[in-house]
Amino acid sequence: MATIFSRIIAGEIPCYKIAEDDRFFAFLDINPVAKGHTLVVPKQEVDYIFEVEDTLLGDLMQFAKKVALAMDKAIDCERVGVTVLGLEVPHAHIHLIPLDEKGIIDFRNKIDPLTGDEMKEVAAAIRQHL
Repeated sequence: MATIFSRIIAGEIPCYKIAEDDRFFAFLDINPVAKGHTLVVPKQEVDYIFEVEDTLLGDLMQFAKKVALAMDKAIDCERVGVTVLGLEVPHAHIHLIPLDEKGIIDFRNKIDPLTGDEMKEVAAAIRQHL
């Protein structure tokens, strides 16, 4: 059975897409811990980040870097943090989170949900800098 991320990539579930190429996909997290919280995933379904083939893993980080640098320009933040937890969805993924202070990356502390229009605005602002 396809993961929720594979279903998002396939267009079966809507998302606020940031970037895509033939191997990777980036979209806004719908349960963000900060405005602009983005998920970056390989299109290939691999459960555990450290089971991703080495070259693909390196390329995934380069794709994430490109998205993070665009986020830096689009979102008012000190920097973009990166974390990999790997327990929420059985599909390797990277969290890119705009940061202004230490300790913000605590997934128990969600921000108030953004409206669909706010999500579209954030996604468009980041895409503009890719």
